[in-house]
Amino acid sequence: MKKQEKCRVCGNVFFKGPLLQFDNMPKAAQFLPEKGNLKNEHGESLTIYQCSGCGLVQLSSPPVPYYKDVIRAAAFSDEMKSFRVGQFREFVDKYSLKGKKVLEIGCGRGEYLSIMQQAGADAYGLEHLEESVELCKKEGLNVSKGFIDSGTYQLKRAPFAAFFIMNYFEHLPDPNSALRGIRDNLADEAVGLVEVPNFDMIVEKKLFSEFISDHLFYFTKDTLTTALKLNGFEIIECNAVWHDYILSFVVRKGPFAHSSVVDSLKATKKLDLSHFHDYQIKITNEIQEYLCRFSNKNVAIWGAGHQALAIIALANLAGKIKYVVDSATFKQGKYTPATHIPIVSPETLKKEPVDAVIVMAASYSDEVTKIIRQNYDPNIKIAILRDFGLEIRE
Repeated sequence: MKKQEKCRVCGNVFFKGPLLQFDNMPKAAQFLPEKGNLKNEHGESLTIYQCSGCGLVQLSSPPVPYYKDVIRAAAFSDEMKSFRVGQFREFVDKYSLKGKKVLEIGCGRGEYLSIMQQAGADAYGLEHLEESVELCKKEGLNVSKGFIDSGTYQLKRAPFAAFFIMNYFEHLPDPNSALRGIRDNLADEAVGLVEVPNFDMIVEKKLFSEFISDHLFYFTKDTLTTALKLNGFEIIECNAVWHDYILSFVVRKGPFAHSSVVDSLKATKKLDLSHFHDYQIKITNEIQEYLCRFSNKNVAIWGAGHQALAIIALANLAGKIKYVVDSATFKQGKYTPATHIPIVSPETLKKEPVDAVIVMAASYSDEVTKIIRQNYDPNIKIAILRDFGLEIRE
């Protein structure tokens, strides 16, 4: 796919010139490099634009090769599981979905699908990655292999009374076809739960590390509302959830927005995100100063999520960190993209102890800090990368 010059949602041209550009960024947040291919692995430039029509912030680059697949590490968090249990129960109860067919678009390994099933819905999943589909089936979940790539895509179990799509929509290069395909498989008056990273919060807190090749779109409340309405959904409610990291929309199948709506769209003005680079320098300096307190690179980072991978690259931490810890087994034994630091299991903190750990786990950071204090050497010094800077916990 060639680079985009127009908005993938409303079709208007981008504002002249990018909002931001980052160099030596990880090429992807998943399928991390192995030792044998480090020689040919390197970072890339990431360029961010804004639509002059609807105002949607987006990448101009093609999607990552695996954009159809859902790969989650959130399933390893007890806190997230607890949150989803309560959220899904409320969704099922509020919209009378017990015993009714509910579809998850991009269900991964069934992490959320199983919770929806437990909440009382007759849950079905659609997933592109064959390995994940087979795993779901072994767990007794109703999952089909597929990917909605057109407005006429048909599912055998349709129509569904509801759907949900969780932090996956921002990966899809043709969001209009995806939404119209979903809509075409829903019953009249069906409802849906749509969640994406919260760009309103990202701008407010200057979270430069949230930009990554996997995420083509950076939705605000207004721009996601536009995308949903243009493709036949009415907004029931919108909330910022999960420490404000996620925009959570409840929608209902409705009429398509009139074509004149697209013609009349006008972004108020081009965003000024230059302060993101200033904040990047601030965070980099704080990390470098902290590392200088310890000799022999005897410091680890906990977290191989996309935020941590970006910060490790942008702060030039190659050769300055002993290893990166992550609980996701599919990341262990791999290396950080662009910087080539080994990713290891938490047990490595016992086998190869370090003097300090910098926790870079975004909204999971407090949970991770508790794990370190409870399960590992109490003398390990801990610093947490917060949205305001490095918090020293000594």
